[in-house]
Formats: sequence, structure tokens, C-alpha cells
Amino acid sequence: MSLQPKKLGDVAEFIRGITFKPEELVSSDEPDAVICMRTKNIQQQLEVDDVIAVPDTLVRRDELYLRKGDILISSANSWNLVGKVVQVPNLPYRATAGGFIAIVRAKPGKIDSEYLYRWLASDSVQASVRACGRQTTNISNLSVPRFLDLPIMVPDPKDQDRIANILGKAESLRRKRREAVPLADEFLRSIYLDLAKKHSNRASIESILASIPNAARTGPFGSQLLVSEFTETGIPVLGIDNVVSNSFTWGARRFVSPEKYAELKRYTVLPGDVMVTIMGTTGRVAIAPSDLPLCISTKHLCTLSLDQRKMRPSYLWACLRWDPEVRSQTQRESKGAIMEGWNMGIVKSLMVSQPPMDVQLKFETLLTQIEKISKSASKGADETDAMIASLSSKYLCSPATV
Repeated sequence: MSLQPKKLGDVAEFIRGITFKPEELVSSDEPDAVICMRTKNIQQQLEVDDVIAVPDTLVRRDELYLRKGDILISSANSWNLVGKVVQVPNLPYRATAGGFIAIVRAKPGKIDSEYLYRWLASDSVQASVRACGRQTTNISNLSVPRFLDLPIMVPDPKDQDRIANILGKAESLRRKRREAVPLADEFLRSIYLDLAKKHSNRASIESILASIPNAARTGPFGSQLLVSEFTETGIPVLGIDNVVSNSFTWGARRFVSPEKYAELKRYTVLPGDVMVTIMGTTGRVAIAPSDLPLCISTKHLCTLSLDQRKMRPSYLWACLRWDPEVRSQTQRESKGAIMEGWNMGIVKSLMVSQPPMDVQLKFETLLTQIEKISKSASKGADETDAMIASLSSKYLCSPATV
């Protein structure tokens, strides 16, 4: 006999968070203080670095105090975030749930709390939970009756424990792989700052440009390139989205015709060029890859072709990202502006770190090695995402495989 689904409401409780007025908040040091979790605390793990507190007189029922294994769910949020969940660990203080979130609590003897969390956090169930939302203006409110009517497979306790353990190990692996990427970036940042401190020589960006026409360039501007002139195929046009992550990525493709390119070829981006965002999100930087096809840039970027006997692109990339003196210069130049924006003059005048070439080359070698590690970790995390989705589908959705 195959396992039949139950309704979520048969195995779990939905407990709404408390409401309070801003003037009712108290210091977390007060003897009657109760930590109150909010939407911002619902992350991959419970985020407890930024919490508020309320007096215990506002927590009027014992069930409103968080217990180890409880699941916090975002019950009123933007559509893509409603239903987001996190599991509550063992907390060293009294805590409750605030407005816009709720507690989902496993009913004793009905379901294992870890299994329930893995089920709620799975991609397919998250999509079903979002579909339970009622949209009002920009906010989606979770429909509790629809939520509690969701079907859930509830195998015997031994299998619940086994499934939760498998998915927990997979999630731990994914988290470690994801954490490796920012750790590698932070390591590289510390290396750069150490080198810049040891080697005090500075040079303007203008002085390290290649001896070619338009070695620093931005545009096209105004009527030089109209939106109506973009085409479905042709010569790619690069913009902020290709640089904003601080590494070159292909975003939404935009093209111009070969004929239009002939008019705009002075804005060609060459392999090894350093591209800097100067509008919108300023100061992001990426290096044009060696296999970059023929492309042009937009007015949102300043493209720099370097004299690589003076400055390696990888070292300038690091300097523009992390150098505190460079950041101070750009802040001074932008002071008083309603929205921070740079121009080519600001970029060319920046005084950047310029250590000896052998130091730059060693940094470049290290950067290459770290990028390989980061890409491997990122790829591994993506593969783990796919594995978790597959395992969740196998163990949480199909009665035949439980």
C-alpha cells in the first residue's frame, strides 16, 4: 500500500507573530526583554547579529516563545520572498516571532521538525507556498488556510530521520562550497592591501595608459546610439550588467549592426582592457577576457587600455576594488552630488598603487590560482544545488521512493 499525503495542518501548527509599537521596544539587556525575530533574520541560517527586543508582557501565550526546531516563515513580503523559511537552533535567550513572520511548529508525535523544515525549504514546496500568497500592491500575504492545506508525505519516523539527515548533509556541503567563494575573495583582498602598504609608489591612471588613441574611453552618448538601434544579432554592446559582479559575465545580450559598429568603433573593448562602472553602481570593475569577441561599450562604463609594461590589468582591478586611498579620492570627487557618478576625468586622475612589475606579476599568478579555486567552489555549489533539488524531489515528493 503506497503512502498517502496528509494535509500540512494535520502535522504542524501555524502561530502568528506578535505585533507591537515602536515605542514598546526595550533594550535586550532589560531583565524582562524577549528577543523578537523579524523578516531580516530569516536567512540561510537564523541571523542573530541584528535583533530587537520587546517586554515579555507582549508575549501573552507560552506557545509564542521560540523552541529549538521551530521554523520561522515569512508570511508577508514581496512575492519572491514570501514563504522563505529558517530553522530555529537552540537559543541562549528567550525569543519570539514579530509581525510579518510566523512560527511553523511540528505537532509532537506527528512529524519530525527537521524533516518538516527540509520539506518546507525544498524548491518545489517553496513554489507552492508562494502560490498561496494573496497579492496586495507590492506585498504578498500568505493565505494560512491554503498553506495548511498543502499536501505533505509523512513517512514513518525512522525514514523521516534518514531523509532529513541526507538532505542536511547535502545542505552543509552546499553552504561550505558557497562560503569558499567570499573567503577566497577576502584572502585576495588582504594580499593586495599588504602589497600596497609595502610598496608606496603611486601613479595616475592617465600615466599608465597604452600609447594608442582613446586608451581611456567612455560613450557613446546621446544620439550616437539610440535604443531603437539595438539589434537581435551583430556586435555585442557591453554595459553595467557585464561588470557589476566585479568579474566579466555575459548578461542580457545587446547588439548593434556591423554598419553601426563602424560608426562607433572608437568604443571597441579589447581583451585585457579594464572596464569600470561610472554611472549607477559606480566603481565596479572587470577585466575583458582574452576570448572576448569584437564588442563596444556604453556610456555607463569607462574602458581603459593599459601599458602592461607599467601596470597589469589584474593589479589595477584589485586596486580599484580595494584600495582605501582610491576610494577616498572618488568620494572627494563625488562629494555634494545627489547621486554618485564618475566621469573619465575622475578615473584618469586617480592615483593608484604601482609596485614593481615583478610584484604585480606574482600577484597576477596568485589571482589566477584563486580564481580557479573560486570557480571550482562555485561550480561545486551549483552541482550541489542540483543534487539537493533531485534528492528533495525523490524523498519529499514521491510516495513510491520514500
